Amino acid sequence: MRLIAGKATALAAVLAALLLVPQPASAATQLIGNGTFNSSTSPWAAIGQTTVAAESGRLRVDVKAVVTNPWDAMVASPTTAALNPGKSYTLSFDAYSTVAFKARATVQYTATPSSNQSLATDVQLTTASKRYSIPFTAATASSTAAEVTFQLGGSGGTPVVRFDNVSLLETQTTRPTALYVSSQSNPAKWAAANQGTTEAQAIQANIANKPIFEWFGNWFGDITQAVDSYVGAAQAQDKLPMLVAYNIPNRDACALHSGGGAGDATGYHSWITDFAKAIGTRHAIVVLEPDGVAAAGCVTKIGKDPEDQYRMLLDATQVLKAQAPNAWVYLDAGNATWIAADAMAPLLVKSGIANTRGFSMNVSNYITTGDSEAYAVAVNGYLSGTVGAKKYVIDTSRNGNGPYSDDTPEDNWCNPPDRKLGTPPVRQLSGAEYVFWVKVPGDSDGPCGISDEPAGTFDPALAMALINGTS
Repeated sequence: MRLIAGKATALAAVLAALLLVPQPASAATQLIGNGTFNSSTSPWAAIGQTTVAAESGRLRVDVKAVVTNPWDAMVASPTTAALNPGKSYTLSFDAYSTVAFKARATVQYTATPSSNQSLATDVQLTTASKRYSIPFTAATASSTAAEVTFQLGGSGGTPVVRFDNVSLLETQTTRPTALYVSSQSNPAKWAAANQGTTEAQAIQANIANKPIFEWFGNWFGDITQAVDSYVGAAQAQDKLPMLVAYNIPNRDACALHSGGGAGDATGYHSWITDFAKAIGTRHAIVVLEPDGVAAAGCVTKIGKDPEDQYRMLLDATQVLKAQAPNAWVYLDAGNATWIAADAMAPLLVKSGIANTRGFSMNVSNYITTGDSEAYAVAVNGYLSGTVGAKKYVIDTSRNGNGPYSDDTPEDNWCNPPDRKLGTPPVRQLSGAEYVFWVKVPGDSDGPCGISDEPAGTFDPALAMALINGTS
């Protein structure tokens, strides 16, 4: 990432002062009782050829006999409240089986379950635990008392199936205004593990208590579980989750500190599809592939074609639009000093920006908000003749002192000294739609600059340097 010096305008401070603080929102109501099975199976009931037991914090379901129909061996639980016809819901659960087979999950009205199902979907169970997240719309019915069932007949055998973390939540009817603050962010977890120290108190007060994006890539073995758990935690508080999708093949091809990603285009399509389906119809904010557009040219160093990268990004925007329709997706556009605005605009177009809400800027970088604003306006000037001007967001996580000036390019972006936290995340009244902390303050860029930690690893010394504005 390349940098130039600049000066932030006073507008950001004025806008921040004018913004309204949203009122606390009510939490989404969990519609399943005892979805964690810590001590009992109640109110879950065995029906037909099954027995149930609580086992190590899971629901164990034994199929007792070989049966033909799925519903001849099932387990069911009533919802804790009636469904609202026409409203959107998400059923989520972890499951695995002693043998792989296709089960069926339903959410159905108890009065006439066979003909009045809001959800009836086949679920491919495997011998490894997986997270399933299934959005649906409640059907119209004369009686709205409902139940969740897992139908396990028809496998040709007598499998043992285990369930955990079963959740049924209504999708927010309106978009949350407050951003989600996760207690599981890297700085929050470090502060909690080091309570009582001066550093932990400072990191908690200045970083961990802010809404920060969660990054998702191939370090999560089950991307559905990871995304669903994070989005579900935000939904339970009626807050807006913020996710970075960061798994494109040949990721970070220019610098290689964060190298990796999916193995090929097919693998990436599968991954981004699972990522999007895990969000489902819930509201979310997604920054799509930081540097994915701007760094595509670097893949030529390893014999790859940049056009393939643009096509993968185009596919990702189409998948997110179809599978996560209520997510605001921002396709990343690098930073103000990397690729000129007249060159960036057509790259964004071929990468699918027409399918997104807009573009993100300055992710993991230090360009001032003022210079980023100017660049965004220029990019939109070129987009206006094709897909039209787009919304944009700016990462202000580390731009409080602007960019670092040094003759060595890597020193400019890789944990440079004397940088500072920027404006905390907030929705703005004009200019950038949001200023965000997309990069997690304190997470290292790699073993370089003032940190020896690998990329993505939390470094409390680096966090303290950002808080104090000096190294």
